[in-house]
Amino acid sequence: MRALVVEDDADVAADLGQGLQNAGFVVDIAREGEDAWFKGNVEDYDVAVLDLGLPRMDGLSVLKRWRDAQRTFPVLILSARNDWTEKVAGIESGADDYLGKPFEMAELIARVRALVRRAAGHASSVIEIGRLALDTRRMSASYAGRPIRLSQLEFRFLDYLAHQRGRAVSSGELAEHLYGAAEPGDSNAIEALVVRLRRKIGPEVIETRRGFGYVLAGGST
Repeated sequence: MRALVVEDDADVAADLGQGLQNAGFVVDIAREGEDAWFKGNVEDYDVAVLDLGLPRMDGLSVLKRWRDAQRTFPVLILSARNDWTEKVAGIESGADDYLGKPFEMAELIARVRALVRRAAGHASSVIEIGRLALDTRRMSASYAGRPIRLSQLEFRFLDYLAHQRGRAVSSGELAEHLYGAAEPGDSNAIEALVVRLRRKIGPEVIETRRGFGYVLAGGST
């Protein structure tokens, strides 16, 4: 999953980025409003964490521009000004959740994961696709009740496909969400990852749709 962190405080931005990376997200960081608006408008994110007090363009204006441009990824607002009028303004501008500063990293990560799950239509932290079960909180997996040892990259691959509701995902899109813009992968890297996962889980779990990409077996709609 790919997350955009928008925070002008360098230390807070670094902590958020590290916390989300440890939770399995690929993270981009924007430190001011205009850069945040541009990144959110041209890149494909699964979620954004957005501070309101930003230089060059405030957070609410950034959010309104994203929504006006039909950018629908879920957004969690952060703000030190923890009053109800600001919460209402944020929700009416298109925010999906609101968290006041200071906050606990564990709570923020739990809220971010919940936003991503709900956007994909999943109510539980355990996602079941056919015989494959992914625990997004523990970042663990099992197949037919048998635990599977996965690297973080392997888990992120399965997790992203599980959130796509059976849609075939191209190698290019997978690379973007697994590696991010700073460390782009290529189709060969994705193919190698698929080969490793098929060896661990079984060849039938990840289907190849020629000309379209990859999809988890049992997840088609």
